[in-house]
Parts: sequence; C-alpha cells; structure tokens
Amino acid sequence: MRADNQISDQKLMKADFNDIYHQPDPRPYYDRLGSLDYAVPHHGQRVFRKVLDALDVDTPTVVDLCCSYGVNAALLKCDLTLDHLYDHYGDEDMACLASEELADADRVFYEDRRRRTPPRVVGIDTSAPAVEYGLQVGLLDEGLIENMECDDPSPELAAAVSEADLITVTGGIGYITDRSIDRLLDCTLPGQRPWFAALCLRTVDFTPVADTLARHGLVTEQLHDTTFPQRRFADDRERDFALDSLAAQGLDPAGKEDAGEYHVNVFLARPSEHIAAAPIDTVLDDMTSG
Repeated sequence: MRADNQISDQKLMKADFNDIYHQPDPRPYYDRLGSLDYAVPHHGQRVFRKVLDALDVDTPTVVDLCCSYGVNAALLKCDLTLDHLYDHYGDEDMACLASEELADADRVFYEDRRRRTPPRVVGIDTSAPAVEYGLQVGLLDEGLIENMECDDPSPELAAAVSEADLITVTGGIGYITDRSIDRLLDCTLPGQRPWFAALCLRTVDFTPVADTLARHGLVTEQLHDTTFPQRRFADDRERDFALDSLAAQGLDPAGKEDAGEYHVNVFLARPSEHIAAAPIDTVLDDMTSG
C-alpha cells in the first residue's frame, strides 16, 4: 500500500475530531479525548524530557508539530501532568467561564507552574483557534498556522525551524506525511540538524518518514519492545481498521490493539555521531509501557 493511500484510509476510518480543534478554548478537546483515555501526551512528556536532557542545551528550542492547544508545551514547560490538565479543564469552576475569562485564568495557572528553565516551544498546526489560544495563555513562545502538506513553509516558519534543537510530534504522523517533514527539514542547515522525536501509531508505517529523515542526515532508531497506549478506540470500525492495518504489516496486536487501544511506537532520529555516543536505549533508559 502506498504511504499516501495508507494515510488517506486512516483519516477516513479514524473517528473525526476536527470539531474539537476549532473551538475558541481547549475544554472540548480535553473533554472528548479524556473520555477515550487519551494518554499519548503523558508518554510524550516522559520521552521528550529525557531527549532534552540528552541534548544538554541550556534553553533548547522545541518545534512541536500538530501542537493543537499546546498540550505538549504545557507538559514540557510546567510542573504538570496530563491528569492535572484533565482535572483543570474538567473543573466546575472552569466550566462556567467564557473563553476570554478562561484564557485569563489559564495565563495565571500556567505561569504559576512554570519550570525554572523551560524550553522555548514553537507550535505548528493548521488550526488557527488552537494555535492562537496556546499563544494567548503563554504556552507557545511562537505559533504558526501552516499546512505543509499543501504549502512550502512561510519565511517565519523557516526562521523558527532553523533555530530548532528538537522537533516533536505525538500522534500527528498519519495526518501529516513525509512531505511535511521534508519541507520542514529543508529549512535547516547541514551540520545544524535538529533531533526529531516522534510517537507514531503502530497502524502507520513510519518508513517513509525515516527515509526522508535519512536524506537530511538523520538516522532513525526505534525504542524496541516498548509501546505506549494512545487512546481507546472510539468504535468497532476503528478497532477493525487498526487490526487490519497491523495484519497487513505483520504486527501482532496481542495485549495492545486487540485489548481496545491504539498503541504508539517511539522513534528518535539524530546525526549518526550522536547515536554512536548514546544509543536510544541509553537516552530513554528505564522507559516502560507504564
């Protein structure tokens, strides 16, 4: 199956959450995804913090693809867990606020919990309301509304990516393809390539992205024998499609998808000399599926 066809099929067969990404604030996002035990940002937080420690940059710049309302930024910049965010946005006191009032409360909420030396986070997404909210409450240091599947990066995006130390994505591979990754890395310079860390659904073949990363001088490693749950299937159609996709790839769903949840693999792409110094199992030591 061609990669573009696989991506198109996946978009059609997965539950449609487009509406929650185009609201003036993130309450519907956390409510709808929380009802499905959406957990991949929690696992991304664990992975990305370890990767940033390995990068050993004083104030790293992270470019977060498919950033939505800035959930990954919140978990990297603040002393918070994903459960804290679900509790915060599900609180009755938050439910009665207008969106502007919620944004005012969120600015204080996140500022009060900001880590002493947070990374700088640049968010990229096609949803203007989501990016604008992330900027409004101080989660995103820079936010760009771009569709790299259709268009070349803007000069603003090119400038932001040229300063990136790490590019992250949790679950976005499948909505964006190697086309976006190629255009993004065209903005970087040889010898100054950022690291690339992705949590990617097992139902999506990561090979085209890995091949594109290789053309830009980044070697991809996979964290073997470890996957993380993304969320529960929304319906039987999702489950059946996931099982069919895994069967086509020769992957065993036992204890993972056949138990009712999407699972993700972890990939880390870096220049080869960095891998020689510290393989992925060293960078992501003690990572388990918990």
